[in-house]
Amino acid sequence: MEPLGLATAVAAVLDAKKAEQLRVIRITDISSLADYFVIASGTSNTHVRALADETEEKLLEKGVSPLRVEGYRSNSWVLLDYEDVVVHIFTPEAREFFDLDRLWADGEPVELQFPAAE
Repeated sequence: MEPLGLATAVAAVLDAKKAEQLRVIRITDISSLADYFVIASGTSNTHVRALADETEEKLLEKGVSPLRVEGYRSNSWVLLDYEDVVVHIFTPEAREFFDLDRLWADGEPVELQFPAAE
């Protein structure tokens, strides 16, 4: 799966599971870490883990698995590394603390459009 398609697929899964403050940032031109960061917040520690689990499960169904998963036991932040796409899922407090939105402000925001919920 190409990087933008992967980032968009991740965002769609997170949106369907009610992630908050969902952002996809293209960082290709400013970093060699990845092509895209997907950043989202869960409403609680349990929600953060559920978002990570659902993302991992839905992508495995498409034949895509993360290279590594970090922070799952931290109860406030999970990172899913898909090489070209790195997914960060935070509690609101952890998101404010790490402030990736500010750190990667030079990245290009990707506009997300999802079908309207029925």
